[in-house]
Amino acid sequence: MLSQLTTSTTRADVLAWYVTTSSLGSSLGSEASGRIMASLLKRDGWTAVDAYHFMFWIYSAMGLVNAALVLLLTDDCELEPTRSEAAYAHIAQDETEEPQQSLPAPPSSPSSDSLAAKLTSYLPSGLSTISAPTRSIMYTLWTLLCLDSLADGMVPYTLTNFYLSQKFSPSATTLGDVTSIAYFLSALGAVFAGPLSRRLGLINTMVFTHVPSSAAVLLFPLPSYFWIAAALFFVRAGLNNMDQAPRTAFIAAVVRPEERTAVMGITSMLRILAAMSGPLVTGWLAESERFWIAFVVAGACRLAYDFGLYALFVNMKIEGQDGKRGGAGRGGGGGQDEEAIEIGSLASSGDEEDDGEDDEGEEGSAHK
Repeated sequence: MLSQLTTSTTRADVLAWYVTTSSLGSSLGSEASGRIMASLLKRDGWTAVDAYHFMFWIYSAMGLVNAALVLLLTDDCELEPTRSEAAYAHIAQDETEEPQQSLPAPPSSPSSDSLAAKLTSYLPSGLSTISAPTRSIMYTLWTLLCLDSLADGMVPYTLTNFYLSQKFSPSATTLGDVTSIAYFLSALGAVFAGPLSRRLGLINTMVFTHVPSSAAVLLFPLPSYFWIAAALFFVRAGLNNMDQAPRTAFIAAVVRPEERTAVMGITSMLRILAAMSGPLVTGWLAESERFWIAFVVAGACRLAYDFGLYALFVNMKIEGQDGKRGGAGRGGGGGQDEEAIEIGSLASSGDEEDDGEDDEGEEGSAHK
């Protein structure tokens, strides 16, 4: 929804503040939960199970309130999709580049149209509404995102806290304080995602902020002192969310406006499914006294995601941005012939051009 209601010049900033506010809420919730748990356990007759049940009832009540607030939203939150024309569009990475002149898509033969229609008919209904050029990009991106989500699912903050509790035996209040600080740093880091995206490019911001976070996950089992492990946790949390807003802005930029809802929905579903399998692996490792391996594997998977993302998408240009590919140390990027990825036929094949449209109107539609 936010991707639909924002433009390429404001999308990263808006999404960054969205991540910031949600992380601040998580920080306050973590701090409050630790304090409430400690208070409940001091009461006569209250066991740890009773206290946790009470916390889950509070969580359920807040979920119902959130659902009620969502039901209050109206159709005014939706942006009506505009009809885009068949065009090849350059996909540039930064936010100030003037859109380049679109070239008409080459005519397709009847046989190729028939073959494409047959292949599309076998796709699930959600994928069949997404154009072939978008799918070709998203298949690669979905694979990388699933790898990253699998890693995050193996060592979420809850299991990270459990590992800290098992290894160092801190108090519940201390763990609550550590988690609260981690979420606060996450919120603070997300504030800078928008400015960094404008300066470095979307892909560079995603990779350069995520690599140190991934390295912190990889090294997390090594410290023998609680404060060192907590410091690595803070590094991970402070940088972990800085890729969320640029990632969403990148996905929104490489798909047609009318495809964004379907693409975002499929992306969320795949990430959740991948993250679901993570705790199964970690549980098996923890049961066999090899909990620490989960952090090593997760850190390695996250680094593979980072380097794969950089290698495959750093040179992709996004329409409406200033042509920086995001390559660090490339010195302005001028004078280097870098291949731009073209997204062909951005309009659906069923749309026909109105003979009465003038050239200026057609060009403006193609660039929306």
